[in-house]
Amino acid sequence: MIFILLIFVSVVFVIYIMLIDPSVGIRGTKAVITIPSGSSWQQVSDSIFVNLDIKNNKLLELAARIKKYPDLIKPGRYEFSKDLSYLHLINILRAGKQTPVKVTFNNIRTINDLSGKVGRQIEADSIEIVNFLLNQDNYKSDGFTRETIISVFIPDTYEFYWNTSAEGLYRRMLKEYNRFWNSERVNKAKSLGLSKIEVSILASIIDDEVVKADEKPRIAGVYLNRLRKGMPLQACPTIKFALNDFSITRVLDKHLKVESAYNTYKYKGFPPGPIGCPTIEGIDAVLNAERHDYLYFAAKADFSGYHNFSKTLSEHNSYAAEYQRELNRRKIYK
Repeated sequence: MIFILLIFVSVVFVIYIMLIDPSVGIRGTKAVITIPSGSSWQQVSDSIFVNLDIKNNKLLELAARIKKYPDLIKPGRYEFSKDLSYLHLINILRAGKQTPVKVTFNNIRTINDLSGKVGRQIEADSIEIVNFLLNQDNYKSDGFTRETIISVFIPDTYEFYWNTSAEGLYRRMLKEYNRFWNSERVNKAKSLGLSKIEVSILASIIDDEVVKADEKPRIAGVYLNRLRKGMPLQACPTIKFALNDFSITRVLDKHLKVESAYNTYKYKGFPPGPIGCPTIEGIDAVLNAERHDYLYFAAKADFSGYHNFSKTLSEHNSYAAEYQRELNRRKIYK
């Protein structure tokens, strides 16, 4: 009887040593296991076998059963950079110790653009994100509309857990938005007589209008001067947005006739919302706008990306005509 017990104890000890031995191998410099929401143990084990070097599938199964992991599966993206034991592997997965993913988005014009770019980086796909953002009931209590919700998404790189939902994405970005709009920025907006949304709208226009970053505060000053005088903004990027045609390189008279609340040639004041995700650079350009008397600007005919600024319409028309002639010379007609 004692002999049998000794054999049993020895077997258990050997199995335990095998379970804690770092024998689960990493192929290359790192391995990634992605577990979608609702995954079964079979699906998880299949992913483990594909991405890790498992020498004994029965030991993996045993470790999972000991830890009751099949009933405690947590979705996510798990990254491994060194060999580990079967028990250590299961412990990490069971505890949901995910490796955050870095989500980057920029140059975003529409909700569809945003959803497509972010949806490729987290579990929530583009359709789920679009449907959430198009439903105003999801965020109207936070003070946003379908037209203004895009202002919450300030382009940058953020860390998310891979299994973030569409609502989780919004909640996290709202937290980042509120952190970004600190008391200094809020007070600067108030001193200009603008709301945060209005700053974001102007910033989104300037981001699309201006190639050279050092000109953004000056052009912000132009738009603010127009608003103070009750002039229409007359911002070409809003016309492209209204037409949903961002391939336009030359805004023509026919384009200016589009019936849209975003047509800032036809309607004074702010359009209903930003025409893209406003950048930090654009927002700060508005908040720190140059003080001057310019009311107009026209792209320079040397195609340097810079502009000529004018205080009078006649001077502006002269610069604009010069630029139009260069467009014609280069055969840029649309």
